[in-house]
Amino acid sequence: MSFTLSAPDLSDVAFAARFHDVADASAHTDGHRPFNEQALLDASSGRRSPQLLLEGEDAVGAAIFGRGEIDLVVHPRYRRRGHGTAALRRLFEDEGGMSGDLRAWAHGDHPGARALADRFGFSADRTLLQLERPLTDSDTAAAPALPDGVEIAPFRAADAADWVRLNALVFATHPEQGSLTEADLAARQAEPWFDAGDLLLARETAADATAGPGRIVGYNWLKIEPGAHLGEIYVLGVHPDAAGLGLGRALMLAGLARLRERGCTAVELYVEAESTTPVRLYRSLGFVDRTVDVQYHRWPR
Repeated sequence: MSFTLSAPDLSDVAFAARFHDVADASAHTDGHRPFNEQALLDASSGRRSPQLLLEGEDAVGAAIFGRGEIDLVVHPRYRRRGHGTAALRRLFEDEGGMSGDLRAWAHGDHPGARALADRFGFSADRTLLQLERPLTDSDTAAAPALPDGVEIAPFRAADAADWVRLNALVFATHPEQGSLTEADLAARQAEPWFDAGDLLLARETAADATAGPGRIVGYNWLKIEPGAHLGEIYVLGVHPDAAGLGLGRALMLAGLARLRERGCTAVELYVEAESTTPVRLYRSLGFVDRTVDVQYHRWPR
């Protein structure tokens, strides 16, 4: 099997089309996306390397690797022929040797991924739940009960630095979300799905109206792909100072109402399985399991 590397990102139109064809075929068969948004952004920016796995002229798989992470999918038509094993051996070598510190996502926790993880000495390190629920007109009628002195308003360009600081504080221990920078935020603002009205900010109301907007103490960022009827709770965060005041529930209710008003008929979200308080909140609002993603870790040897 041979490998071809884009140079240096997914801006090569022909390469990107073949890469996404493999990913789309996998998503259609498996019912979930083989690469998460962060991996694709890293591949587009050149921070990690997208690759096609070729057998002759046929694209039998696709991968994104670099920075100690491997994301790999084999086209459904070519599975169970040893392509995943061969690809991992090659990618390990390109990533600095079989003894390196490596992580790999298994979206959907596919049995084939578990078998490969075991064969190459990986163990499960993180579990990410994908939850979903339908949306109805009743979601627009549930008025959120906000703590005293707090209001919800849409994001403004001037809020970028404050939002990044709060996000870093809320997700200080999260390996991806907590490391977002203003440049990362700008990259997402440039995406076709971004709408400033879908980034709901909870602010402290200023005692003096001339003092300008108050401090941001929470947010619910929503995501709706163009033309889609499935919305996403992209990321929800509450300042530690406001914990226990019901702000998370209020932001969730405001977000569900916004999604329904924009025509969504269902909503999904991702949450770490170990985050018991958010999981409890989401389940209390009617979210149920859709699928499970597992990140595997191979420690240095």
